[in-house]
Amino acid sequence: MSEINALANILRDSRKAVFFGGAGMSTESGIPDFRSAGGIYSQSLHREFRPEEMASHSFLISHPEEFFEFYRQRMMFMHVEPNPGHRALAALEEAGILRAVITQNIDGLHQSAGSRTVYELHGSSLRWPCMACGRVYPMEYALQEENKPIPHCEDCGGVVRPGVVLYEEGLDGETMDHAVRAIREADTLIVGGTSLIVYPAAGLIDYFRGRHLVLINRTETRADSAAELVIRDSIGKVLHEAAELALGKSE
Repeated sequence: MSEINALANILRDSRKAVFFGGAGMSTESGIPDFRSAGGIYSQSLHREFRPEEMASHSFLISHPEEFFEFYRQRMMFMHVEPNPGHRALAALEEAGILRAVITQNIDGLHQSAGSRTVYELHGSSLRWPCMACGRVYPMEYALQEENKPIPHCEDCGGVVRPGVVLYEEGLDGETMDHAVRAIREADTLIVGGTSLIVYPAAGLIDYFRGRHLVLINRTETRADSAAELVIRDSIGKVLHEAAELALGKSE
């Protein structure tokens, strides 16, 4: 039996599946990951500062102009579209097989594809809250020329920042609670496009007690030995073909 058929059979057997994904889920939509050879952190933007330092809370506070320059050039992707993997997950949710998507990504592509229950562990680059009053602006607001180099709130004049979790900041407690509950209640957990090395998010799979653990990733992860099925292939291709079979849309 092929790996795609095996995954399709697991999906047919599931009514509370959960997908937990990382940067690899979005690379097929043209968004670079962070730590690979061609990733965001490998591309130096400033002679004095490392990319990881520039993506920190303290850097936002101490060097706001450099922070926003870095963010606009390296972290904002305006013309990207969901790939077949995103759309497959939305179809599985619509069919009552998938209960939730848990993502480390900040690009909003799961929602663009039609997924409704999405827990964004690291926030969203599409939402830009004012640090003073909390008013939320769309990402496009930060790109307007009048809001450069530092975007400010129209209501109170406070700094408007990306609604993502920066280094030195904690994950949102309510989002984590929802993610933990979804994984605890899942009968199937599909982990895709993540190397499972970034904590605390990577520790979420330890809450899984269901029947089927599936890993889809190009490289080895720490959970491979515990998985029922490990697939080293394109995550978009795998999810699309398995969902088509599971939903009876392909011979």
